[in-house]
Parts: sequence; structure tokens; C-alpha cells
Amino acid sequence: MTSTTNSPARHRSLGDHTWQADAICHSTEYNPVDPEIFFPEPDETDKITAAKALCGQCPVRRACLDAALEGGTTDGIRGGLTEEERGPLHEKIADRLDYSRVNDTIAGRDVHLTKTERRAVVRAAFRHGVTEQRLAWLLKITEEHAQKLYRELRRALRNRDLNQPATTTSPSEVGGERLVREDFGTAA
Repeated sequence: MTSTTNSPARHRSLGDHTWQADAICHSTEYNPVDPEIFFPEPDETDKITAAKALCGQCPVRRACLDAALEGGTTDGIRGGLTEEERGPLHEKIADRLDYSRVNDTIAGRDVHLTKTERRAVVRAAFRHGVTEQRLAWLLKITEEHAQKLYRELRRALRNRDLNQPATTTSPSEVGGERLVREDFGTAA
């Protein structure tokens, strides 16, 4: 599983592209930027360095990287990373678990979620007593699907509890006899 975080962050909402207007690579009259700089060939190190330098100053770099990873964009420099640097992240995106995304979703924000984060939302919602109707709204699924997710979670929790040993043996018990302090001697 990839790294988790609890840091507060402003996550991109579903369908939100407004962050692009704040991107350094967004060419304006006062900030002309050649978009070709973000699509260098692997051996064009000068272009790569220049593009990464611009990304390093960008206030929406994280949103750009998230958009590239979540949208499956593999071309060009996005979020300050080259295609090759993003490769491993693309492979692991489905397993990303960012608790701030989970918390934002439970709070009602429309956040892009990975499969792992969606499962975490279901567990958190169940733990907090969120209704099936609210879960359906949060995950943009039908109420029947939300009922199914809760049913599967209840079954998994029940099975987990059944697989737990009913009684545990205290380390101070041997052969059914309760050991007392005098049975251990003194510490050196």
C-alpha cells in the first residue's frame, strides 16, 4: 500500500478543473509559457529541467499530479514529475489510502477516491453510523449497492470476530495453575 497521510489538504472535487487557471504552466498575456516544454523527449534534459523548475513554483502542483494519476495521463511532465517518475505511482494509484480524502468524503465533499479509499469510506461511514442512503449519496451509488456494501462489511466484521480466540491465556498461567510473584524469584 502506498503512503497514507492525515494532513489537511484541498482535494480536487469530481469534475473540478478550476485549479488549471492557477497553474504556472497556464499561459497568459503576462506569463507566456510554451506548452511544448512540458512534453520533452527523454533526452531533452534542458526542457525537463525548465519544466520541473516551473512546476516547483506552482501552487496547484498536487492537484495537477492527482489529476494526471487519477485520469491515467501518462504523457508529459505533470505535477513536477516526468512520465518515468510517475510510472510507479500510476501502478499503485488503486492502492492509495489518504485518510484526508476519506474524511473529506465523509464530510460530504465530492473527492476522487481510489478503490482502497472507497473501502475505507464504507468502514468509516459504518463506524460513524452513517445511513445507507447517505453512503449511497457520498459514493454516488444506488441505495441497494450501499446496502450490499454494509452487508458485506458486517459479514467481514462478524467473521473476523468469530476467528478471534474466545479466551486468551495469561502469560502468568502455566498448565492451568495461576502463578504468583513468589514463583518467579527476584530480578538481578
